[in-house]
Amino acid sequence: MYNESFIAVPSRLAVTYRAITDLIPDPRNARTHPKRQIDQLKASIREFGFTNPILVDPGGHIIAGHGRLQAARAMGLTEVPTIVLSGLSETQKRALRIADNKIALNAGWDLEILQLELSELASLDVDIDPTLTGFSTGEIDVILTSATDPDDEVIPPVPATPRTKPGDIWILGDHRVGCGDGRDAEFLRRVIGKTRVDAAFLDPPYNVKIGGHAVAAGSHREFAMASGEMSEAEFRSFLTDTLGTAARCSRDGGVVRSRAILGGLHHRYARA
Repeated sequence: MYNESFIAVPSRLAVTYRAITDLIPDPRNARTHPKRQIDQLKASIREFGFTNPILVDPGGHIIAGHGRLQAARAMGLTEVPTIVLSGLSETQKRALRIADNKIALNAGWDLEILQLELSELASLDVDIDPTLTGFSTGEIDVILTSATDPDDEVIPPVPATPRTKPGDIWILGDHRVGCGDGRDAEFLRRVIGKTRVDAAFLDPPYNVKIGGHAVAAGSHREFAMASGEMSEAEFRSFLTDTLGTAARCSRDGGVVRSRAILGGLHHRYARA
């Protein structure tokens, strides 16, 4: 005796063109779509057509394809191809929204084949813009001269004896890079010289552990401070010192802009 298991075969999928105004984006869609990606989607649609239909449920709620919808709207399209997925529970739809993006990210590249394909597409004999592949010109240049997988982020090891010490300032033409504490007004004045700052863009630590939040656990060192050890009051004081020092080094009417997470909320601070 043996047991047989069967997989239910869904009905055949059909592509249906629907008005953009009939489609409802998911307010909890976790995938972000920066302008650069929307521009890439627009270029792809212009070159190849709308080759990847938007997945929706019977009510028109989008399951996958939020970026493609944004691109279509930006292009002035009035309708887009869709595929209706019937019979999915709300839980299944939520899981599929994430899986549709994440599973694709889990793939890698055969660098040798990728280099061959990109080099041929970039040749003068081929009448197509190689950036339509989704790789920028700079990325293509790096891939064609690299021996590593473009998806592998290579972080160099920390030297046993660092060359740069706290307080050092590197002069790079018209630019300066300082190694020090951004809350130290005297150090900041040494970095900027006699002038005063027109605009400061700050990204202080968020007071959360880096491992398991920003990157995979163990792949990056924790920050020296504000890495989850501060109370809310201590973190507020930390941000006040950080922003206040930058403001004191700025000209009248200058802007200090910072990104931070405080009390579970995402804040942007600006001061004129």
